Amino acid sequence: MAKQRRRPSRRRDKKGGSGSSRRKPCPYCKEKVEQVDFKDVSALRRFISERGKIRSRRITGACRRHQNQVSRAVKRARELALLPYVGER
Repeated sequence: MAKQRRRPSRRRDKKGGSGSSRRKPCPYCKEKVEQVDFKDVSALRRFISERGKIRSRRITGACRRHQNQVSRAVKRARELALLPYVGER
């Protein structure tokens, strides 16, 4: 009988790094903000990368509700030319 080889598991729960797996608190929930304002450009810049892309929830730490509001606010601010569509080279 041939020995069966075990495949390594595809789980990514432990990446080898030290630190807890606790999520960052949502910056808007912490300040008890109900609605994200598209005119607050300085706050929205934290959610945009240098290349002009909207950062993900995993990176920003925003909850699902506020991340959806942030993405909508960024798109509205881009439409009104308050934020750039692409980053500068």
